Amino acid sequence: MQAASPTTFPLATEDDTTRFGQALAQGLQIGDVVLLDGPIGAGKTHLARAVIRALTSPIEEVPSPTFTLVQTYDTAAGAVWHADLYRLSHPDEVWELGLDDAFATAISLVEWPDRLGAQLPADAIRITLRAAGEGRQALVSGRPALVARLSAAFASLSRQAQMQAFVANAGWGDAAQAHLAGDASDRSYQRLSRPGGSAVLMDAPPGRGDPPAAFVAMAHHLRGLGLSAPAVLAQDLDLGFLLLEDLGDRLYARHLAAHPDDDTALYTLATDVLTHLQRQPAPPGLADLSAADWAEAAMLVTRWYRMAITGDQGDEGQLRQVLHRALTAHADGPRVLILRDYHAENLLWLPDRAGLARAGLLDFQLGQMGQPGYDLVSLLQDARRDVGAGTEAAMIDRYAAGLAAPQGFSAAYAVLGAQRALRILGIFARLCLVAGKAQYLPLMPRVWGHLQRNLAHPALADLSRACADLLPEPTPDAQQRIALQCGRFASP
Repeated sequence: MQAASPTTFPLATEDDTTRFGQALAQGLQIGDVVLLDGPIGAGKTHLARAVIRALTSPIEEVPSPTFTLVQTYDTAAGAVWHADLYRLSHPDEVWELGLDDAFATAISLVEWPDRLGAQLPADAIRITLRAAGEGRQALVSGRPALVARLSAAFASLSRQAQMQAFVANAGWGDAAQAHLAGDASDRSYQRLSRPGGSAVLMDAPPGRGDPPAAFVAMAHHLRGLGLSAPAVLAQDLDLGFLLLEDLGDRLYARHLAAHPDDDTALYTLATDVLTHLQRQPAPPGLADLSAADWAEAAMLVTRWYRMAITGDQGDEGQLRQVLHRALTAHADGPRVLILRDYHAENLLWLPDRAGLARAGLLDFQLGQMGQPGYDLVSLLQDARRDVGAGTEAAMIDRYAAGLAAPQGFSAAYAVLGAQRALRILGIFARLCLVAGKAQYLPLMPRVWGHLQRNLAHPALADLSRACADLLPEPTPDAQQRIALQCGRFASP
């Protein structure tokens, strides 16, 4: 069998080599032998020193073993042997140093491993360092699982270094950092705090999800309408970092849990924000999905939700066709700007501001052209909290009056709600199966309830029958079937 090609790690700076050594240290255990290849000056001792300091202390003295041949260290992971075999003339001399025992009982870092001759351990990890531009490269071969862990750890450490450089360049290097709860995306957030103020750092890794440029553009548009999107204080769009105004922690969901009597006031405010937003011209160049696109997006429900429960995707063609027909008939008219994730976890109560600015807006980078009513469905048929039937009905009437919606608005609201519920069931299942995020499974019964209420609209009789034929209910047993497969599927 042909050996796998080495994995290449670019190490442009000495700091990169240090981080690479720190990442390598995270995956090493007793019995691991790391062979460090490369010419004089390639960085073998620098790399070994980084590994040893990661396992001992950042200030550990780690001299080159060129003359002592071997240096040993006691670490929490066990003994570490650092050997430099350059001065050996015969492989037999290796065993006089006791390396044969170390290979079995310690973590061994071996420079100039060619001196081992035929005594090379079969399962050793080989790292070849070579010059590349102003820096170097590390070519790593050996156990695939360890190489995979090394790749993930090195990427994480490198990302942390980029983040800290961005924060320092933005003038916030002295701020304390605290993790903030994220969402279902690959973005993460940190609150930066220092005397006199705070800010929020968004980390949106390039190539993984929505580009931060979309957030910046939509924030600018919303703020231009007098709405409370966070100001962008600093940005590096290539690396995916934004430093944002901190609008605080008073999420609608959190505030209403403590002050349920504010329900009508807060939902009225959120509904009026939508009315104001959709009366204004939208930014140019936004995506505008067709009814066919929306119907296709809902097929996540068969490919992930149904598949996880029943073991097959079923025949989604009929469901797609009926949903497409319903969307075309009832929700395919003039477009407005929609934010798509407009709900109580993405809205903040800002009582110190005035008018519509009292509603803080988050997570709007997916904004696009869409149907009036889509964001209203997102607000009132919330996957994460129950909205009272009276509040929902009052807000529907308020919104329809504010935008002079046509008489058929109830059917549009129902079909948009059905499409959204179908898609969310599929998304929640995929988040569990692929990303290992089982916390979304308990939300499925609420979303299923939204789906059934929407399907009860007389205009959706055909869609109701198609769903009944194809989709199982998310009973506790069905949720358990999904949970047992959590994290076992590759990313699509």
